[in-house]
Formats: sequence, structure tokens, C-alpha cells
Amino acid sequence: MPLTRAIDLKSDVDRRSVVLFGPRRTGKSHLIQSTLGADRTYDLLHADVFARLSRRPSLIREELQPSDRLIVVDEVQKLPSLMDEIHSLIESTNVRFVLAGSSARKLRRSHTGLMAGRARQRRLFPFISRELGPFDLQRALNTGLLPPIWLSDEPWQDLGDYVGEYLTEEIRAEALARNIEAFSRFLQTAALANSLQLNFESIASDAGVPARTVREYFALLEDTLVGYTLEPLDMPPRKAVSHAKFYFFDNGVVNRLIGRREVVEGTDDFGRAFETFLCHELLAWRAYRQEDDPVRFWRTHNGDEVDFVIGDHTAVEVKATTFATEKHLKGLSRLGGHLTLRRKILVSRDPTRRRIGDVDVWPWFQFLQALWADAL
Repeated sequence: MPLTRAIDLKSDVDRRSVVLFGPRRTGKSHLIQSTLGADRTYDLLHADVFARLSRRPSLIREELQPSDRLIVVDEVQKLPSLMDEIHSLIESTNVRFVLAGSSARKLRRSHTGLMAGRARQRRLFPFISRELGPFDLQRALNTGLLPPIWLSDEPWQDLGDYVGEYLTEEIRAEALARNIEAFSRFLQTAALANSLQLNFESIASDAGVPARTVREYFALLEDTLVGYTLEPLDMPPRKAVSHAKFYFFDNGVVNRLIGRREVVEGTDDFGRAFETFLCHELLAWRAYRQEDDPVRFWRTHNGDEVDFVIGDHTAVEVKATTFATEKHLKGLSRLGGHLTLRRKILVSRDPTRRRIGDVDVWPWFQFLQALWADAL
């Protein structure tokens, strides 16, 4: 049975051209093919198509027919020179473009005019809970939510292939890192630090690369869409930490990088994987709903922390416990003393929804149902 994705790409294309970013194998091509009726498609993964357009980018203009209304260019980051022709066609014709890519690095650096407003930027995430019907949390924490991995009979082996493909195709082939061996070591070390505050010096020491290089590598992870940085909420200014937190985009990829086949319930690893899963859902919700409010976190040097703060109005703390009590509410209570919050929510594995003081305690599955129903 085909799975319906939560992102509404068709409504975007009805209004303007779209740049659809997303990590490798999140289903960009399938989404475009299944929801849009393209008049013409150029897939730059095909060697013959890449060769033709790299020799003569103007072919995309010369092959344009009067009846063409929608043109798709897949893996557009492989040929940034094509963007000049596309930009010109968007300006001079009524043709809409959907440009799909797994890296924003080259396009943002060389074509800021197009990226800044001529085309709407959207991001596709791996599967979310809403798209999968009956949802297996343990499976999501172990092997992640990449579509081909979720549907695979051999997810561990396929995750290994995915990591290798990322290193060889995205990093080596595009010459994004000078030393692929050093980047590979860094990748494993970064996975061990998933969901934690960034400490470049510590990661550099563990990975055996300079701290300056580590900073560049984290920027590369963001540019290739396999991770995202969560900035701290600067509130209150004298006590809040200033270092960001970094989350990989998929728990399965994290586990494969560090060789962990199963996230064991009751461990710190389980709690961090659970937090990463909720982060994934919140950021996907923000992107798909095109919400303006940022998602940040709050932490003080005294150790008080709230995992996610939406805008300046909603605080969400995540605990993997099956029985939330007052001791789990300390961060929410402390933040509420500094910031007027509309809602304070604790997401846990409790079986039923309840309320402790002014905090809503939500079972994770009910929280996500309410989130995607826009009912929070």
C-alpha cells in the first residue's frame, strides 16, 4: 500500500518553483513522481543526462516546448552551472521548476539570488510517525526512519550501505572533504555526541583532527542535510549556556556509525535516541507546516534544562520514563520562572495523558497525534 507523505508539495508548485532538499534516500524522487505531473524530467544521476547538460547547460532552454509547464531537475547540486539557465527561465517564462537535491552547499554559495526568493525552499525528512500508521517505537529507535530502511528485510546491512554511499558519493565524489579517512573518523565520533552540546575540542581530540576542521565538518553535515544544529535559548542571559546541540537526522544512521544494533530500554542511549526521535518529529512538523517559530533548547550552567522550546511560548521536555513525576519537571518549572510560557509539556512513555500542576504530561504517541493535527 503506497504511503502518503505529510508534505504538501503540490500546493507549493501551484504557486511557484520549488527547491526540494532532503538527505539521500528520503524519497524526494518518488514524492515528485507520485504527486506531480512533470512535463519534462532531467535526472543528473544518469550519466548521459549529466554529460549532455554539463557540456551545454542551454539545452534545458533549447528543449523547452510551448506546452511545458513543469520541469523537474533531480540531484541538481551535481551541476550548479545549470542554475543560471533555470533562474533565467523562471524570470522569463511561466514554466515552474522543481529542483531536488541532497546538498545545499554549492547552491547556497553560488546562487543566492534564486535560493533567496525566486523558488520556495522545502525540506523532506525521513518518515514521520503520522505517515506510517501503526508505529513501532523500538524499531524506529533501532533502525531509524529512512524509507528504504524502514521497508527493508535487512535494515542493518542496508544502513551500512547507506553510510558507505554517503561517504563515497556525497563526500568523496563531490570533494567536500580533503581527507575522507579523517572525515570518516569524525563521523563516528560525532555520532557518539548525538543530541549533546557541541564541544569541538573534545570531539577533535577523540577524532584525531584539529578543532577548526571539526567545525568545518559539522557545517558539512548540515549542508548535506544529515544533521541539524539546535541553538540555545538566550534566556536568562547570565546563566544560559551558549553552545549549540547537534542532532543527526536519523537514529538508524547514528546506530550504524557506532556499531550499536539495539538501543536498550532504561539506558542513557535509549533516552537520547528517544529525544532524537522527538526532535526529528518537531523539526519535520515545523518544516512541513512552514512555521516561523524557531525550535531551540534551554540549559543553564547549573544543569537546568528543557529539551525543546518552540518560539517563546511552548516548552517541551522529553523523558523516556514510563512514569513521570515531579522530579522530571524541574527544568520546565525553572524556565517558567524566567519566561511567560503558554504551555509546558512533558512527553514521556506514560500510558495515559494527565496533568501535574501546570504541566501537561503527554504519552509520546498522543503528543504526536496532537502535533500533526495542529491541536497543541
